[in-house]
Amino acid sequence: MTFNKILARPMIFSLCILFCGCEDFVEVDPPAHKLVNQQVFNNDAMAESALQGIYNELFRIGNFSNGGASSITALAGLSAHQITAYDQSDLEYLEFEENEILPNNPPNLSLWNSAYKIIYQVNALLEGMESSTQITASLQERIEGEAMFIRAFTYFYLVNLYGEVPLALTTDYRKNARLARKPVADIYDQVLLDLRLAVEVLPEEYRNGERIFVNKYVAMAFLARVHLYLENWEQAEYYSTQIINQSGMYSLLSDLDAVFLKNSTEAIWQLSPAGRGSATSNTNEGYLFISSFPVFTLTDDVPENFTPNDLRYVHWIGYNEEREAYYPFKYKDANSSNNITEYSMVLRLAEQYFIRAEARAKSQSISGAITDINIIRSRAGIDLISNNSNSTEEELMELLMEERQRELFTEWGHRWFDLIRFKKASAILGANNANWESTDVRFPIPEQERIKNPNLGQNPGY
Repeated sequence: MTFNKILARPMIFSLCILFCGCEDFVEVDPPAHKLVNQQVFNNDAMAESALQGIYNELFRIGNFSNGGASSITALAGLSAHQITAYDQSDLEYLEFEENEILPNNPPNLSLWNSAYKIIYQVNALLEGMESSTQITASLQERIEGEAMFIRAFTYFYLVNLYGEVPLALTTDYRKNARLARKPVADIYDQVLLDLRLAVEVLPEEYRNGERIFVNKYVAMAFLARVHLYLENWEQAEYYSTQIINQSGMYSLLSDLDAVFLKNSTEAIWQLSPAGRGSATSNTNEGYLFISSFPVFTLTDDVPENFTPNDLRYVHWIGYNEEREAYYPFKYKDANSSNNITEYSMVLRLAEQYFIRAEARAKSQSISGAITDINIIRSRAGIDLISNNSNSTEEELMELLMEERQRELFTEWGHRWFDLIRFKKASAILGANNANWESTDVRFPIPEQERIKNPNLGQNPGY
């Protein structure tokens, strides 16, 4: 399914999930019927179903946000040299490992198309809500807030993977099919606008007590990250502090085996495997990394970055003697049916401590930054950093980058984006890669989409 075909569709929501490599929709709960927008918004229940369809789409197998083989977690993990394809004959993934992605690479196209399909669905939902007069006002606000968050979330990853990208905010397929790429600053402006509006209208509590739904604190947590990437240190510290100190909803777990369980107190936002349309109840990450036939294993660099007594090494890294390979062991369920014990983690509290530490260090609050880093190190059972005023900002940034690498490995491309924004990609990734070029920090715009859209330019180096 191509970007232009997605944009050319009429305003239809498909409340279903797509299996990996398959273009046929299958029924899930809610049913997989298609809802034209005028019908969707005749009552509250139908509007809720349309929103649930977008949540289901976020966990589609094989695409941008689902933790599968073509997800950000996988492709950015390969690019950052944290994971490697177990089958080295798989050239599509080898291109990411070697940072030599061809513009016609299929997983790259799958990631791009999946992201823009989610954006299209959000735009259709927002347009339908705007024209509706039959939806309860409070429900309309909440649905719009959740939808705007999802759009901001998706554009954040697109702009950090590809740089300039088309900014589609309507379902006008004639206009969208010819959109040129917008400057990075424009994309971020829209991301901030959507997130601020989401914070204004979303409730504090989780719907049904399930952390798979977006609330005010989810939007705040993501605002903290966005401001960090934009180097708005004061705002990054403010929003991360709201999550850490003011919400009262989140806490670090001393049991590292419990962190990735569904609705864990460390989870800010998770995705549920329930929307896939099958009895399988494990996360895609679980299958990807710890199944009997893993798709990816860890590179040697990851376990070597830990001391043996680090609890993250003990609990989050496994070793397969038969394959002589290390693997990520954050998720424990590789294959289960009708027994969901884990949700796919998207945002969690540990990252907020890192965000605040970085913001504080950049604002010359060295002691406060060290305190936040030490909270994570203490949970990991390793020695604390001496909290004194002699540490420089540069030294602290090195320590922070190392801690982020140990804590957040194989989660949503954190290492890849850190290497880029800390301007370390060429030095670290290029050290053992003779073909590395500075332009490799951006994925290529899929060639298939450029053929269809003459206004869609290409990134340098491709």
